[in-house]
Amino acid sequence: MRVAIVGAGPAGIYAADALMKSDAASDGGISIDLFERMPAPFGLIRYGVAPDHPRIKGIITALHKVLDKPSVRLLGNIDYGSDITLEDLHNFYDAVIFSTGANADRALNIPGIELDGSYGAADFVSWYDGHPDVPRTWPLEAEKVAVLGVGNVALDIARVLAKTGDELLPTEIPANVYEGLKGNKAVEVHVFGRRGPAQAKFTPLELRELDHSPTIEVIVDPEDIDYDEGSEQARRNSKQVDMVANTLQDWAIRDVGNRPHKLFLHFFESPTEVLGEDGKVVGLRTERTQLDGTGNVKGTGKFNDWDVQAVYRAVGYLSQNIAKLPFDEQAGTVPNEAGRVIADDSAEGNDRFMPATYVTGWIKRGPVGLIGHTKGDANETVANLLEDRSGFAEPANPSEDAIIDFLEGKQVPYTTWQGWYRLDAHERSLGEPEGRERIKVVEREDMLKASEPDKA
Repeated sequence: MRVAIVGAGPAGIYAADALMKSDAASDGGISIDLFERMPAPFGLIRYGVAPDHPRIKGIITALHKVLDKPSVRLLGNIDYGSDITLEDLHNFYDAVIFSTGANADRALNIPGIELDGSYGAADFVSWYDGHPDVPRTWPLEAEKVAVLGVGNVALDIARVLAKTGDELLPTEIPANVYEGLKGNKAVEVHVFGRRGPAQAKFTPLELRELDHSPTIEVIVDPEDIDYDEGSEQARRNSKQVDMVANTLQDWAIRDVGNRPHKLFLHFFESPTEVLGEDGKVVGLRTERTQLDGTGNVKGTGKFNDWDVQAVYRAVGYLSQNIAKLPFDEQAGTVPNEAGRVIADDSAEGNDRFMPATYVTGWIKRGPVGLIGHTKGDANETVANLLEDRSGFAEPANPSEDAIIDFLEGKQVPYTTWQGWYRLDAHERSLGEPEGRERIKVVEREDMLKASEPDKA
């Protein structure tokens, strides 16, 4: 059986792993091709995890083992929708799984959000992670910055903005990012959540890491430490929630130190407007909220204006629609039932689903949860694919060489798993003279030169 997986991030690689471990792999054999838009694999781990989080990047070691398997093949630098279509894929493969993730920002519809100095988290993360498709510079003129959201992405952004360029230099950041961060003028970073400490979506480890920097003073207002019955129940039900709440309580009662950069964590402040003058951000207005007994909040009618010159919204990622697949704009997902793509909700049985077409990861369930959660997604999707396989139509060109002939015929400069090893060695060689593990290559053409010199 030949399976195409579109997207070579954790979700796609976990799906490949589930296929390889299935009975079908030992029965009749399975051959998998992973298609990736970027010249390098690993998706969100390469382009979504903060550079000062090598622990999370360690997941790559496990993903490597999957891609090292002889029946799994990586085909990178291929744009689904232009270089290859759904019709093409069904021509070469028995089944197709989409695992394209989420790389856009969810909208926040408040007045002033469009002002100069108001940014989406995804764009900033892409910049500091050296994504080839975003600008090489980032405006870091603001001395006081607001970050909207209380998830791990908000913490990443706040931490990167509050650290110095020199603190981040030992990581894999490319030269343009170091130069940008070296000139960063931020000395105050304010993180805002509309609910309380028990509703924050931080993981305990991420939260505690904020306090490890010698340049960042983390400050929590004692008035923001408040719990209702719903909040207490959340703490009893989850050790993680309780650990986060305890950490925030400890920070609220300690004396404020003298580290040069201040990072404020504000709770019960709901953003209502980004304030502007002459088209630029000059402040943020929030409404004070209070708990309603259930863990949710209601407005108090009291408003606060905060002196900030930049606003970053980290209120969630959003997947973008995929050509030839149905798409739920509100949820940012492909409509599916346990991974099977729904073609017609009113139909019965197999007529409801697109033939031999599946989804996994964030495009399946929305951008929530940690990287490890995508494993369960992949197992469910793959189980249903294998259950359906007796009904798959025979592809017209199932040989492994057919897709290569097709790409070369279109002169698509695709990258390979062997090419990743070459790019990886090149990035490590760039970092070695400076005592760094690697320096990430940013330009797409430079990535191609390092990985597939004959195609560059």
